[in-house]
Amino acid sequence: MSSTLTRPAPAEAAREPVAPRRKTRIFALPEARWAAAALVLFLVALPLYLAGAPAWAWGPLFALTYATGGWEPGWAGLQALREKTLDVDLLMVVAALGAAAIGQVLDGALLIVIFATSGALEAVATARTADSVRGLLDLAPATAARLADDGTEETVPTERLGVGDVILVRPGERIGADGRVLDGASEVDQATITGEPLPVAKQAGDEVFAGTLNGTGALRVKVERDPSDSVIARIVAMVEEASETKAPTQLFIEKVEQRYSLGMVAATLALFVLPLVFGADLQSTLLRAMTFMIVASPCAVVLATMPPLLSAIANAGRHGVLVKSAVVMERLGQVDAVALDKTGTLTEGTPRVTDIRPLAASGLSEGELLRLAAAAEHPSEHPLARAIVDAARLRSLGIPLVEDFVSTPGAGVSARVEGRTVAVGSPARLLDNPTGRPSIAMAAGLEEEGRTAVLVTLDGTPVGVLGIADRLREEAATTVAALGELAGSAPVLVTGDNPCAAARLASEVGITDVRAGLLPQDKVSVVQEMEQAGRKVLVVGDGVNDAPALASAHTGIAMGRAGSDLALETADAVVVRDELATIPAVVRLSRQARRLVVQNLVIAAAFINSLAIWDLAGTLPLPMGVAGHEGSTVIVGLNGLRLLADSAWRRAHAGTGR
Repeated sequence: MSSTLTRPAPAEAAREPVAPRRKTRIFALPEARWAAAALVLFLVALPLYLAGAPAWAWGPLFALTYATGGWEPGWAGLQALREKTLDVDLLMVVAALGAAAIGQVLDGALLIVIFATSGALEAVATARTADSVRGLLDLAPATAARLADDGTEETVPTERLGVGDVILVRPGERIGADGRVLDGASEVDQATITGEPLPVAKQAGDEVFAGTLNGTGALRVKVERDPSDSVIARIVAMVEEASETKAPTQLFIEKVEQRYSLGMVAATLALFVLPLVFGADLQSTLLRAMTFMIVASPCAVVLATMPPLLSAIANAGRHGVLVKSAVVMERLGQVDAVALDKTGTLTEGTPRVTDIRPLAASGLSEGELLRLAAAAEHPSEHPLARAIVDAARLRSLGIPLVEDFVSTPGAGVSARVEGRTVAVGSPARLLDNPTGRPSIAMAAGLEEEGRTAVLVTLDGTPVGVLGIADRLREEAATTVAALGELAGSAPVLVTGDNPCAAARLASEVGITDVRAGLLPQDKVSVVQEMEQAGRKVLVVGDGVNDAPALASAHTGIAMGRAGSDLALETADAVVVRDELATIPAVVRLSRQARRLVVQNLVIAAAFINSLAIWDLAGTLPLPMGVAGHEGSTVIVGLNGLRLLADSAWRRAHAGTGR
């Protein structure tokens, strides 16, 4: 946090309109439309089939279910075949058609619906991520005021700015490019880049970033980076790159599916062709091959994995944690390192008064000092002003009316309060005033502790200092300890805030590894360094500046209440209710789900192998094959649904579900 009191623009100016983010509607995606059609048709046909209605009533509906849900993956699978790749989705369509060919129409239709729905959910997630990345580009203004050598002003698109151009940034405007201040004094809200909760004072020589919000002062800025190379543009590039990278687990699953598909097709063809070569009966051979197709179908394997993970997702959702996919729920249980953001993650993200220190010579009490400061700050909209006024109201102090209110960017405010002049602002302005030395020392002490120091003067004489800091979440220390225990190593603090504030907070929560003053790309570097050491990193953050790290990490979790749209879309999971303690709980729940997945895979493999061997070595009756196949599906499904119970979450939250 900055130790300099600064002032933002008035609310009307600061709230510069930003182009609305373009969200893709779910049913604008063809995958979603086809999956919805298949599901509706299946749900209409199912009661007719179970009620024993004639085939002409439910047959066409099931046929349409196969067509709407299966044509797209089937066509994609045929195209993949042209590239000599056997797509598992094509295998599922063939298995469904094979089931229908021997009378198991319901089984095949259910399989089609499951895979169509899965493909639609994947398409929706991909589209939403693309929307959020496009929305980030709207943070930077579309135009900027470029100044010519003779001082004339020209409005140009920001993409036309070049290195060396000089732009004018008026109060309340967003900065159009990365650069350095040539002249002017103001404050800039750069939370989108650094995550700092308070505006930062800027003057000649200071660096500024595209997309950040200027305060009440005007700035002349010299462009130092091409717009395509700005920090905000690099954030977009890093998020896109990380989003397109497949997780190692996904690549492993694809390899297993490919091999299984080839093996199943080869075995089915061999079981059909070889007996015919030796004179076997066509009908009995086809029945044996189709029975093998049914019992070897990976329906049980699919359900072995999904019910535990989906149950865990549903349970976590009921308790305020949105986990975006089954793959994410599985990965959460694999993390062995944790990187935590500071502002808005371990802290509440809202500055509060922590210290009230009147000077002994002033004769003021803490309440009187706070009352005078709150009166002078009351007309201001600065975050520090709101913190001071809120503190006075919390103590039920009467806040008197003021006159002659003046706000000076980079300095503070002053006003007439009950006939006397009260000023609240930066202690640095009193460095040349001998009477201010005690207050300067007091302010320096607060700043060393990581607080923002605010000086209060009465008729020009220092009377006290207020300390302001972002408040630590109540559950922060216990959450840090729990995450350290689960990961097997202490979490790392990664923040754009200053080292003093970061070190103070780290000491309060028990973190020893502190990385402060980081830009978004620096956070990514920390995560990559940990991953290169063989760690599977969980990143927890809340802002746009955290999005690249969230995207590049093994797993990313965003705090939802104040989190940016990009962080929420990029993260793999979102803590909707902003309860930090739910993060270790959902990690434990993931580990419970992964154990059930292993159990279910063993059960499914045992059934598939037993039934397949029976069919190959003897004569497996078709009803017995269907019963065994469906029985294994029911068993693994029920086993996975155990995680829907509230008791599973209670165990995870209490730390007994490791």
